[in-house]
Amino acid sequence: MMEEFDFLPDLPKPNLDDRSFKELVNECLLRIPRYCPEWTEYHPSDPGITLIELFSWLTHQMLMRFNQVPLRNYIIFLELLGIRLQPPVPAQTILTFYFTKVRPGAVKILAQTEVSTVRENKQTIVFATQKQIVVDNPIIKYFFTAKNDLEPVKTQLKDYTPKVDRSEEQITSEQWWNMGTYEDVILFEDSRPKSCFYIVLDDNNLDSSLAGNVLSITFRGEAARATGINPNNPPITWEAWDGEGWENNILKDREDDRTQGFSFDNSANRSVREGTEVLLHLPVQMPKTSLGIDRKGYWIRCVNKPTQSQPGYTNSPSIIGLSVKTIGCAVRASQCIQINRELLGVSNGKAGQTFQLRETPVLKRQRELKEYIEIKLIDERVEIWEEVENFANSTAEDSHYAIDSRTGIVQFGPLIREPYALKVKTQQREEAQTSLKTVRWEYARPDQRSLKAAGAETDLDKNILERQYGKIVPLGAEIYMVAYRTGGGSKGNVKAKTIEVLKSSIPYIKSVTNYEPARGGVDAESLTDAMLKVPQILQSRESAVTPSDFENVARKADKRVARAHCLTDPESTTPGVARLLIVPGVDRIGIDFEGEFARGMKPTEYFVLDPQLKEDVGYYLQERIPLGIKAYLEEPYYIGVKVEIEVILEPGYNDLEAKTEIRDRLLASLYRFLNPLTGGIEGLGWVLGRPVYASDIVSLCRNITGVRDLETVNLFKVSRDNLGWYCSEIPEQAIAPGKRGLISSWDDEYETVRSGHVVNFVKYS
Repeated sequence: MMEEFDFLPDLPKPNLDDRSFKELVNECLLRIPRYCPEWTEYHPSDPGITLIELFSWLTHQMLMRFNQVPLRNYIIFLELLGIRLQPPVPAQTILTFYFTKVRPGAVKILAQTEVSTVRENKQTIVFATQKQIVVDNPIIKYFFTAKNDLEPVKTQLKDYTPKVDRSEEQITSEQWWNMGTYEDVILFEDSRPKSCFYIVLDDNNLDSSLAGNVLSITFRGEAARATGINPNNPPITWEAWDGEGWENNILKDREDDRTQGFSFDNSANRSVREGTEVLLHLPVQMPKTSLGIDRKGYWIRCVNKPTQSQPGYTNSPSIIGLSVKTIGCAVRASQCIQINRELLGVSNGKAGQTFQLRETPVLKRQRELKEYIEIKLIDERVEIWEEVENFANSTAEDSHYAIDSRTGIVQFGPLIREPYALKVKTQQREEAQTSLKTVRWEYARPDQRSLKAAGAETDLDKNILERQYGKIVPLGAEIYMVAYRTGGGSKGNVKAKTIEVLKSSIPYIKSVTNYEPARGGVDAESLTDAMLKVPQILQSRESAVTPSDFENVARKADKRVARAHCLTDPESTTPGVARLLIVPGVDRIGIDFEGEFARGMKPTEYFVLDPQLKEDVGYYLQERIPLGIKAYLEEPYYIGVKVEIEVILEPGYNDLEAKTEIRDRLLASLYRFLNPLTGGIEGLGWVLGRPVYASDIVSLCRNITGVRDLETVNLFKVSRDNLGWYCSEIPEQAIAPGKRGLISSWDDEYETVRSGHVVNFVKYS
């Protein structure tokens, strides 16, 4: 039987040999009278018939294997296209390190510092920092207040920076601590909504950076000056400028604001002199900027944003001083283990040598991390070689090598013998015969000049009989892989606050954790995945012209890209600009809605377009799109859907155990169906812009065993604003996400949102 490819067009094709087992047996029986006429009994119990059936079965098995040749040919075709199975992609997260209270000065955290998860009956997952970071206490440069939250260049700022003598280089910490000696500093002028104040910071030395720092800003102020607010839920939002906009997730927890909205209610047992602190986690991407007013530094602000659930100030809070210090820092990390200075072997001086790396799979090499091969010659000289994808453009003088990331095999340039050799030998034999020379052809060597004159290709032509692709490693040279990283896969997608174990002690580091779950880990590419992408490769190759080309190239750019949509509607397009909506995510096969993802997938946790992923995909696209075209990568608008249903069960399913099982299956089906990666009718992800209807939920739930019908179906829209997610209280029969929207569903851990699905059982009347 020929191998079937479910993902290819079903064209008519003959089997190479289509004889069945029964036909083989009948063919043997028809030959008995001719070759053995004395054999007249063909009963199935006859031993001879048993042997015929046995050999017919063996022959049928061989024919079945023979008909699988098309599958092997298809795989060989992939090799001819240069397709290699992609290695796994490591998960990434942000690790936050906290310092000890006492430290002499700046703290340095080296690149590739390893931190792991806690061991719990299974192997630990190791993460390593991506770059070196130096952290020191910052300097406060400026303090401004504003009547609104417009850009500083577009509004009037009131400067409360302490006045100092021009001969002094900077304002001292003591002067900032007593900034309001003569008058209180009013933080929100007239207590009006959207009024704010700015703190502009600077580095303490050239080596340190404030990006990713955890700051403790201590404020001095009198209690009970601010009125009209709920101190446990103040209407303020802390933000930091990350180079593109104001990041509002720098106050991780309300409890980190110990001033309680500058009411200082919890500081009754502390003197005004000691002050009360606010803990802020600055973005890991946070450049110095002037924001158009010639005041360069790291900008932080606090905005007065009252809402219906957060009443505003009737009297604005005020302070008389502040100070700032760094108590920790955050740095990006990926799931990997680094191997340093591995000896691959000693060269034998021949072409096409291969060596095996000790650990596999090998993650994508980064030259800035010294992830390359170093050759130590016998005269102690050291050469650094360059990795290439293949040797097609390599000459005999190029110091090139290739690495198979999946298997860890390192290959050096091969020696290719060209087919011209056969032509030369034929010419040699022809000349010898015409000159009537009696020679032994295996030792004959014809005159090269006469062959050249006859127009034959000879070994006088350079590289005509053989060609070296890539330089040969000199005999006796030692081959070292200076560094490489191994790891990756979906196992690295660990939950928040699970990476807490330092693999080695670091001076003045007290603890470490991850406030966000690790995302982006994808398992190694399978052979089936490689087969599926061949039609796309043959259609567009490496260039992007049509919208589908842009989508294919974006998905090919990085395995962390689960879906890509190129906008084509007139309202969303601009001439010369290609806008792509990117949905990052994990492998669909690894999503278990009855296990790890039983609470659904929250967009702000699983589908965030990471800045690093955005940069990588954008750089890959820019090299493959037409000149003059720009590609912008964005996130879709995610709209949550909460489903409340009343289910009527079939008779015999009304006991508690059956109800529990049916409820779990219904919830798993709902979270799977209303999902950007696994949702929709076909299970390939919710269609961009498609609304969800109550009838969709009815059709889905009726397929669950034990469900007879649905009494009621209510859909509630879960939307997002600057303060977070909120669920509508009014049920709808259809929820439309908009042209750029995707439907999602999840069970939020905060009770105030209540976005999880609700399943109730009612009796049939």
